[in-house]
Amino acid sequence: VQLQASGGGLVQPGGSLRLSCAAAEFLSQGFSIGWFRQAPGKRREWVSTFNPYDNGTYYGDSVKGRFTISRDNAKNTVSLQMNSLKPEDSSIYYCAATRVVATTPKEYLYWGQGTLVTVSS
Repeated sequence: VQLQASGGGLVQPGGSLRLSCAAAEFLSQGFSIGWFRQAPGKRREWVSTFNPYDNGTYYGDSVKGRFTISRDNAKNTVSLQMNSLKPEDSSIYYCAATRVVATTPKEYLYWGQGTLVTVSS
């Protein structure tokens, strides 16, 4: 059972990108799905989390108002819509599954491979 993140790429500042995390097994078992990012030489940073029990959504301060996390029931994915992208959003983005709504990586039990997002002109 794996998580699969996809949708990364190169985008200009101010542009948008949509990441997807294939998480069917995890969603069916009630796991919350989170997104993290990690730039070279930096710590892994929590971005957002979706709680399937109440459709609750949670965001880090650096992305609040620009990113939106949502569940696509038909595809069993959790998406991260990223708007108004800035160069500092450039990172490898990871999706992960947790039994609690948490902001620290250690609370997430399962991780997908990363997808690279580069924001540059």
